[in-house]
Amino acid sequence: MNYNISKDFAILLDAKDSLKSYQKKFYFPLQKNGKKHIYLCGNSLGLQSKNTQDFIQQELDDWKNLGVEGHLHARNPWLPYHEFLSESYSKIVGAKKSEVVAMNTLSVNLHLMMVSFYRPNKKRFKVVIEADAFPSDIYAIESHVKHHNLKPSEVIIKLKPRKDEFVIRLDDIKNIIYDSGEEISLIILGGVNYYTGQVFDMQEITKLGHEQGVKVGFDLAHAVGNISLSLHDWNVDFAVWCSYKYLNSGPGSVGGVFIHEKHHDSNLNRFAGWWGHDKLSRFEMPEKFNPIRTAEGWQLSNPPILSLAAIRASLLVFEEAGMDALIDKSNKLTSYLVFLLENIESDRISIITPDKRGCQISIRVKNSNKKLFDQITLKGVIADWREPDVIRVAPVPLYNSYLDVYNFYKILEEIL
Repeated sequence: MNYNISKDFAILLDAKDSLKSYQKKFYFPLQKNGKKHIYLCGNSLGLQSKNTQDFIQQELDDWKNLGVEGHLHARNPWLPYHEFLSESYSKIVGAKKSEVVAMNTLSVNLHLMMVSFYRPNKKRFKVVIEADAFPSDIYAIESHVKHHNLKPSEVIIKLKPRKDEFVIRLDDIKNIIYDSGEEISLIILGGVNYYTGQVFDMQEITKLGHEQGVKVGFDLAHAVGNISLSLHDWNVDFAVWCSYKYLNSGPGSVGGVFIHEKHHDSNLNRFAGWWGHDKLSRFEMPEKFNPIRTAEGWQLSNPPILSLAAIRASLLVFEEAGMDALIDKSNKLTSYLVFLLENIESDRISIITPDKRGCQISIRVKNSNKKLFDQITLKGVIADWREPDVIRVAPVPLYNSYLDVYNFYKILEEIL
């Protein structure tokens, strides 16, 4: 598409947008003057959809009126409530229903997956991760390495871009897998790097890892609800995600897990809890743990229903809009944003996000000057700053418009 930098062009793009009605289905934070903020922070916390309150209120009403009987007799019975999410999740991550489950939070789920999939021995004990992965992932991996009485400095291989580059080349990942494959036990990468917005070639990385006998998993915090995923067909071993970014489920909401069906009947170690026990005999309270032969077998406890209700509300919006349409608009929004940014005549900023990306564009600020971020905030933009020198902006196709992108560009241009 041939873009131009006029406001009228942004208005024209919005008029042609088949998803434009969805912007009215979300609440936007308001400025002191009563105008909407330009909200470009869905990669950190998604906005609340207007149907969320009704979904949560239904469960509050059933709790008020039914008490414990709500587990079986609520309008949406609580006992199987997590199952109401599985169909939507399976479509969003490209999996079978049996391979996904909503449970816990992301870092908890990563720990649980490490128990099952990081099984170091004298031959295989190394772990591969991005050097600039989200810190919680690195903390989790280091803690497991230490738990096995190993030294993180000798075990963890941290992928880094080449000098004066910002993204990690697939060839460099290949070389590390080939060179150290016999020593690698696990590869765990972010599907989308939280800092640069780079989308990793998950299919190829999984293939390369499996050729060397390596288990491969992904942290999809910045990928789920953002990019096209086919976890089952890619043969990924496991994946974990949160639901409060692009999935708009509310702060700290319940996360999710994918475990490929090939592992469901395996003898993998796991931390067990009663909610992962066979459903038919769970309430007989047997002494011996008998796991459900699906991803649900990794559950520990019955989940928080109010949080699941918020996720369910959001997933129904995704069902209605469709991931293909959302991804198409996302590509157009970010391409438009990049076009506008590249038309700003200033050496104070540069884009470090590659062409293979989702919603997020990471803007590097010269000399790590956070003052620029503070200035756009005062002008009504909600984005986020990541140390040492990046402003992350994410025009989300569900609720952001082309005019949002244009107005952000004008604010940034005027300040620069």
